Amino acid sequence: MGEFKVKFRGVRGSYPLAKKDFLKYGGNTSCVEVHVNGHLIILDAGTGMIDAGNELMKQYIESGITPKERTPINATVLISHIHQDHILGFTFFKPLHVASSVINVFGNVNYNETLSDELATLLFGKSFPVDLGDIAGNLNIRDLSETEGIILRHGEPPIVKRIENEEDEKVSGDDVLITCYRSYAHPQEGVIIYKIAYKDKTLVYATDKESYKGGDRRLAKFARNCSLLIHDSQYTTEDYLNSYVPKQGYGHSTFDMALECQQQVNAEKLVFFHFDPSYDDEKLDLIKEQYKYTSDKAILAYEGLEINLL
Repeated sequence: MGEFKVKFRGVRGSYPLAKKDFLKYGGNTSCVEVHVNGHLIILDAGTGMIDAGNELMKQYIESGITPKERTPINATVLISHIHQDHILGFTFFKPLHVASSVINVFGNVNYNETLSDELATLLFGKSFPVDLGDIAGNLNIRDLSETEGIILRHGEPPIVKRIENEEDEKVSGDDVLITCYRSYAHPQEGVIIYKIAYKDKTLVYATDKESYKGGDRRLAKFARNCSLLIHDSQYTTEDYLNSYVPKQGYGHSTFDMALECQQQVNAEKLVFFHFDPSYDDEKLDLIKEQYKYTSDKAILAYEGLEINLL
């Protein structure tokens, strides 16, 4: 049986921080690295993606003396949405600038634009020295609808297939299946929730979404009995309901909402994720203490955290 390992590269929301009081949990924005049965999947391209790219480059250089002898870098990048904290690391992902790299990027913005056009506008051209079309690596950007899934199979490029029912979501052999749906519980155009399935294990990545009263029924169905749920936990309940600066409608959940979702979903493990940038190590330590009774099933994310699902 192959591997299914998850490594957290960036766990912060809104914007990155470089301060001594944020070293324990980390100051980089959203990025989760997944190694599953020989495939590399990167969830979101926040500033945490930069370190992931640096390590990949080190492995690439060590794999051979000359470029022709080296093992090319092949990655599938899944973008949840194009807010700055989820794409800031993309242009500084060094494998993009190596000719032998193959980087397949999937996401969806809305019905009027393409992900490729939006990334070109936001990250390249006037805001970066290189245009999107001048990237040295083999960069393939594709819009993905919630009626489509991605099959990762050895020796083949990603296969996009139509997902119409639960039968289509069954994973066969050594295939890795990625499915998704769009949640509109985040302004302005929603966010893509992803599920990665391999063998009998599933990872659900649900960042930047606000919960509803009684929970999110669609997410509960999508993530039912998952092995690992990575869920937005930007605020404490006190901050969320603050009478002076309430956070309702900001498109983010609380730790309590994430915990409620885990219970509804029956997820084996929950990782609290996407912390507010004002929450320093001391604040997060206090939150960790508050939820220590859940520690066998729910933990706080931090940079470098690794979880093996097999």
